[in-house]
Amino acid sequence: MKCTPTGALKGTDGLATLTSASKTKTSKSKGAKTTKNTSASGKKSSKKILVIVESPAKAKTIERHLGKNYIVRASMGHLRDLPKSQFGIDVENEFAPKYINVRGKGELIRALKKEAKNADKIYLASDPDREGEAIAWHLAFILGVDPEKDCRIVFHEITKPAIEEAVQHPRPIHMEQVDAQQARRMLDRIVGYKLSPLLWRKVRKGLSAGRVQSVTVRLICDREREIEAFQSEEYWTVEAKLKKGKNAFTADVTHVRGKKLALHSEAETKALTDDLARQDFAVKEVKRSERRKKAAPPFTTSSLQQDAARKLGFTSGRTMMIAQQLYEGVVLGRQGATGLITYMRTDSTRISNLAVDEARSYLSETYGRDYVPPRPNIYAMGKKAQDAHEGIRPTSIVRTPADVEAYLNRDQLRLYTLIYNRFLACQMSASVSQTQNVFVAGAKGEFKISGRKVLFDGFYRVYGDMDKDKILPDLKIGDEMSLQSIKSSQHFTEPPSRYSEAGLVKKLESLGIGRPSTYAPTISLLTSRDYVKVEKKQLVPNEIAFTMMGVLEEHFSDIVDSEFTSNMEEKLDHVAEDKADWQKLLSDFYHPFMDKISAGKTGIKSQKVATPIGEKCPECGGELLLRKGRYGEFIACGNFPKCKYSRNIAKAEQGAQEGEAAAKPKKELKKIDVPCPKCGGDIVERISRRGKFYGCANYPKCDFVSNYEPVAEKCDECGGDMIKKELKKGTFHECTKCKKKVQIAEQ
Repeated sequence: MKCTPTGALKGTDGLATLTSASKTKTSKSKGAKTTKNTSASGKKSSKKILVIVESPAKAKTIERHLGKNYIVRASMGHLRDLPKSQFGIDVENEFAPKYINVRGKGELIRALKKEAKNADKIYLASDPDREGEAIAWHLAFILGVDPEKDCRIVFHEITKPAIEEAVQHPRPIHMEQVDAQQARRMLDRIVGYKLSPLLWRKVRKGLSAGRVQSVTVRLICDREREIEAFQSEEYWTVEAKLKKGKNAFTADVTHVRGKKLALHSEAETKALTDDLARQDFAVKEVKRSERRKKAAPPFTTSSLQQDAARKLGFTSGRTMMIAQQLYEGVVLGRQGATGLITYMRTDSTRISNLAVDEARSYLSETYGRDYVPPRPNIYAMGKKAQDAHEGIRPTSIVRTPADVEAYLNRDQLRLYTLIYNRFLACQMSASVSQTQNVFVAGAKGEFKISGRKVLFDGFYRVYGDMDKDKILPDLKIGDEMSLQSIKSSQHFTEPPSRYSEAGLVKKLESLGIGRPSTYAPTISLLTSRDYVKVEKKQLVPNEIAFTMMGVLEEHFSDIVDSEFTSNMEEKLDHVAEDKADWQKLLSDFYHPFMDKISAGKTGIKSQKVATPIGEKCPECGGELLLRKGRYGEFIACGNFPKCKYSRNIAKAEQGAQEGEAAAKPKKELKKIDVPCPKCGGDIVERISRRGKFYGCANYPKCDFVSNYEPVAEKCDECGGDMIKKELKKGTFHECTKCKKKVQIAEQ
């Protein structure tokens, strides 16, 4: 007889309301249970076993590995969730969540119920993480499966041995993990459904707030503030060519009169170079050392997203989408659908002994014994790593990128190759190189010459780019050297760069904010809601992000505090480990948070800007105002919400603007005596809402544009185009390619 999950009650509104899942603790499996599809006579049984996974692609791959008695179906993700139209949490009833079937999944639910009714056994095989555990629990409720029975199977790679092993060892649903996922979901619901409406009233309609989302926006805004407040400082470096016999070496000046080089003006730099030119030099010290470098660990979700961004130019969302395809299975000709990598949502660098042994054997046969270390490489994990799954690796090391190339699209092959090579390299010997540092001294100055020689490439044989050799001849202490030439270069300190997606993921991980599965959707949400725009692969906050942050930092500082958010993740981990109560966690957060919401309704000053345009509303006679909305400026009645008249400013004002433009004589544009670098036409000075800029007079045929005034001269180092910049230190010409700056003397 099939049972409904313990703790499920029927609410008065007909919706299923669940009490504390923690109160229903599952008993631990006392031993491995073996499922045998045989009858008493020893003949094969015709019993049907239903296996439910999350995606159709995964279902197709798994079904190929199981026997005819198995039916594999996909739940297409979540089938039950909190309702979108209401808060969905009964605070007075110990934070009981009110779940309903996801809209649009009715037909799928009926089909799964029909399959379950005809099945003799049901296995719930959703993803091996907390969310997957929660999905399995919801499926158990829908299908009438007892979560305390052995109904849950998990596998970290979709291969025949892993699937058969999982089927042989089913287990109950881990309710602690379900509780942790429920608590996370409800924390996000509390913040989103209580704080977002307040932001709509005080800042702008359509804004949203979230535990991880809001902290991420703050990180991006804080970095932009750092850039704006940055004070650039001038400094100079000196490089010389030293000669001994027929050999010449490039050397950097490191010390002057025993002190570390620090030059801040052209005058003092020239005085130094003139002084050095009159000195004699000899080798003072020679240092040689051997350097061993160990390969990087196998990929975690975070490091995969970072490397895919750097090496392949993939966004986090694109990386995870392709990784999901490789995990769920790709059709490899006659082999059929095959999972190529292990589960891609992990914070662990641990690798199974079987996979390590397979890699070491393959390396020995393919590259030789020298490339296999005496003992397997083991990598330390961060303190906050859950270590629920292995690091990301190929499911079989003998399935090389070349073997599967014909069956993968370009992006799949590039990501698989990255994962394959990274894993192979992590079990290879360290690279060995010899470094050479020669210190040359004169009466007042000291130079450093550096060299390097690769003794053994090690893991670089398959992953990464090794620096080229720069071998120095056998120099000895006391060898005299002559100064062949000396050159000084001007530099300016640069502000910190804006976050790229990879850089932001690395920062979030280092602060313990969110989990591997949250990074890609969080970044995607910020760009889709216009809090952030992407320029040259960097994340730039829009004005609305700063406005929203101003409100949150003043009135909800904990929501945008990285340490608070990180501590909340730790508390959720404690719930998953059965060390904390999820209801107390919610209660401790909810009540102080709601006090701040109540105070904010009267205490937060409206940030909305509305400017009268001098017209009356055609519907009620009220004053029309120019307002800012999510999609830009628009005109609306000041009596809103009583009067809902509004119009799109772009369409409404187009005719008037065109008429004014036709009536006014065209203003002659100021020409800059520099040819356009794209088409050779005239460059003219233009004015926009953001200020002055320079563009080609042949626009729109030529799209050349520059925020700085172009100049006629070319860079004397790389031949690039130069622009004029007004800085605090004076006027400079800067190369658009190599960024060299040349100060221009004032007239």
